[in-house]
Amino acid sequence: MNRRWRGVALAAGVLLVAACGLESGGAVPLRVGPGSIVAVPELDGVRIIVGSKDFTEQNILGYIVEFAMSAAGAEVRDLTNIQGSNSLRDAQLHGQIDVAYDYTGTGWINYLGKETPIPDEVEQFNAVRDADLAAHGMVWTDMAPMNNTYALLMSQATAQETGVRTLSDYAALIAKDPDAAATCVGTEFNVRQDGYPGLARKYNIDVGKVRKQIVQDAVVYQATADGKQCKFGSVAATDGRIPALNLILLQDDQRFFPKYNAAVVMRKSFADAHPQVATVLAPISQRLTNEAITELNRQVDVEGREPADVARDWMVAQGFVTAR
Repeated sequence: MNRRWRGVALAAGVLLVAACGLESGGAVPLRVGPGSIVAVPELDGVRIIVGSKDFTEQNILGYIVEFAMSAAGAEVRDLTNIQGSNSLRDAQLHGQIDVAYDYTGTGWINYLGKETPIPDEVEQFNAVRDADLAAHGMVWTDMAPMNNTYALLMSQATAQETGVRTLSDYAALIAKDPDAAATCVGTEFNVRQDGYPGLARKYNIDVGKVRKQIVQDAVVYQATADGKQCKFGSVAATDGRIPALNLILLQDDQRFFPKYNAAVVMRKSFADAHPQVATVLAPISQRLTNEAITELNRQVDVEGREPADVARDWMVAQGFVTAR
């Protein structure tokens, strides 16, 4: 990815040799001043290392935290763009990262090893919060409305041709006319239990009939929009390319896909020492709706803007900070 700030993060030494783990991070890429977030005496000069995973939405969320903490007076270090959920998680567990946004579905299934998601998003958050605190001393707080769950999508033309609106309709189409339901799936979605294998079980799809192509995640959007390589595709529901390409998400009418609401995650020792962090981030999380984060993702993935610029502009527009 040709993201300037991502290159800066890597050049600053986001990853060190395996034996040494992660470095202490680089500087925050852009400056901000107080807005509705003002200096917090208890956070003045406190060193806070902020992390994120290595995709657009996570980089945006990481920068949002960094700008919030900077406006509050903390000494912030940037460790965004870490490769993969497990690497971010390990860094937090080992004290190399202090705060990050993560997803309730990831916490429940990947970190806690649960097989059955909880359909209600508040109940799912509460279950993750309680279980992860008890098992690993991790604090989940400030859940956002945004839900970056998996989904299948199709083009407007495919919707008109097939009459498919729901995943049950999609399953019925596979049974009736497999060629009309040719599907592109990302590599990870193809094997995850909260991906295609679980979807097929839930909706009684005969996987032997599925005309499925495994592709890179980034390929799915345009391929599905064109309708030549595939009629349906697996995506993250808050990706900005969905509205940009006028694609339609299929309704998960049997509520298979887990909830992936973003929430602030910290070690208990850090959260107890600095409760002001959650207080500062709470109003930000409240405004992170699906519509808001999808638009921010679109600006990066469709317009080619930098995640740090997009994050700061949104924070300024919301009145949380001022640009310097």
